[in-house]
Amino acid sequence: MATERKPQTPARRRVSLLGWRVRGMLVLLAVVAVATVWFTNRLLTDRFTETTRNRAELRLALYSGNLLSELRRNAIVPQLLSRDPALIGALNSADYSQSSQRLISFVEEIGAASLMLLDMDGRTVAATDRNRLGEAHRNSPYFVDALRASTTVFTTLRRESGGYSFTYSRRLESNGSTIGVIVVEADLAKFERAWAGISDAVLVTNSEGIIILATEPRWRGMSEEEALDRQPAQGAIERAIRATSDWTALPADAYLRGEAVMRTASRISFRGWRMASFTTYASVRERVNAVLALEIMGFAILAALMFYFLSRKSALRVALFQRESAELRALNVRLQREIAERERVQETLAVAEQTLAQSSKLAALGEMSAAVSHELNQPLAAMKTYLAGARLLLRRNRPDEALTAFHRIDDLIERMGAITRQLKSYARKGQAELSPVDMGDALASALSMMEPQLKSRQVKITKILPETPVRVMGDRMRIEQVMVNLLRNALDATRGVSDPQVDIILASGETATLTVRDNGHGIEDLEALFEPFYTTKQPGDGVGLGLAISSGIVSDLGGRLTARHAERGGAVFEMQLPILIEETQAAE
Repeated sequence: MATERKPQTPARRRVSLLGWRVRGMLVLLAVVAVATVWFTNRLLTDRFTETTRNRAELRLALYSGNLLSELRRNAIVPQLLSRDPALIGALNSADYSQSSQRLISFVEEIGAASLMLLDMDGRTVAATDRNRLGEAHRNSPYFVDALRASTTVFTTLRRESGGYSFTYSRRLESNGSTIGVIVVEADLAKFERAWAGISDAVLVTNSEGIIILATEPRWRGMSEEEALDRQPAQGAIERAIRATSDWTALPADAYLRGEAVMRTASRISFRGWRMASFTTYASVRERVNAVLALEIMGFAILAALMFYFLSRKSALRVALFQRESAELRALNVRLQREIAERERVQETLAVAEQTLAQSSKLAALGEMSAAVSHELNQPLAAMKTYLAGARLLLRRNRPDEALTAFHRIDDLIERMGAITRQLKSYARKGQAELSPVDMGDALASALSMMEPQLKSRQVKITKILPETPVRVMGDRMRIEQVMVNLLRNALDATRGVSDPQVDIILASGETATLTVRDNGHGIEDLEALFEPFYTTKQPGDGVGLGLAISSGIVSDLGGRLTARHAERGGAVFEMQLPILIEETQAAE
């Protein structure tokens, strides 16, 4: 018996049509959600990874700079101690009763690990560690190499207890003959102790690729590949499982203890040393997953709202799902409250961002104003002096001499224009064109700029210049700016001194070195000396930007600006720039 198919009623057709519409919208929402989450994951992963890498590179640059500074600071100690009269006299007379105490007083000042004084037989006759007195070092490389060389020798030795020792040694001479060797051991282990408190793994390799400093003591003496391969088989299995199960996994630079890490490396400007750090991706995954969770929650809320909207449009579904509709309405109210709260938070955040941007602009404007005031103060003071002199010469009917003063004022105005152009160039982050500069001519121009202050002060100026010109590749106006800052600081430092004196020494060798030495009151804080807005002058006399600007100028030209205490009181500033030789000039 054949069955008869009943025609679909309009209500049933509407329900069927509504069902297909719901399915289509859900499929579309699912496709959009998957695409959005995938794109967000890729975008945020790359962005947060780059941010993490930039921070790792910044930390690595700071660590390498501190390590290089420590090595350079210890390198000058043997040269100074090799000229110490007390140590030379002790070696000549074989009386070492006060030598160890003298070395102990030195080690507290320089921050080295230890100091040792060796006689010609390689025996320790004085040391900061009295337990090492009498030790024989006749076959030690730092003793043998120091006797053969006329300069300071750097030696790296593997300790039996683990780790490495880093020493500088230099021979002591008396009346043309060698009488002993001074050995300075640099304290680089303190950097390992400092690195142990961070989450990154850090290592330093020598020119042969052997690890000599590391946060992991067992890495010392290995190559980087050997150190990273030291992990158990279980760690490798866990790494493989993690790589296949974690859908937000990142391409790793290396693996450390079975965990993917980001490798950052840099070169240390010392004997081919290199430094590398390893940072985990844990923070990147956490931040990306947090954003993805918010997106998934948003799509879930959107899906709930879609169901709620469709249920209200269907009279049949309202009757069947009345209880569910009430719950969805309550959920809608809660969601609206959360959305309103988030909108208020976003408005507050936008106001805060505008306030922060305005504060940043004001801070930048203040710093730029201070820099302009500092750099234009010297030419303005000189112009005031020349104008007063020209007025007096005109009154005495000496127009030719007054014209000379006006020419100098014109030069100062040109210099002020060059300074403002330099500041505009700096604002555009442009690079000034470099040209050969005669350091002697630049020094003469700087002294001419300082002529009014030199005439008003009874300061003895001593100049020592080489017979041949000393030339560098740079910007003459900026080099003169550094010289004027150094001379002005020297004059200010000698205020209140009974017999003020400033020595200016220009020398050439591997670098062009300008030394400005005064007999003032010295430097209180060497570490903060080149920081912006640090000054020891009275309020109104300076803003503390001169040395900071000068240090930046010298660094941009490939040199360095250093300061130290003078032996007989006062301060010594040295500006070192790469010397310009004929080959370099031809290449340029």
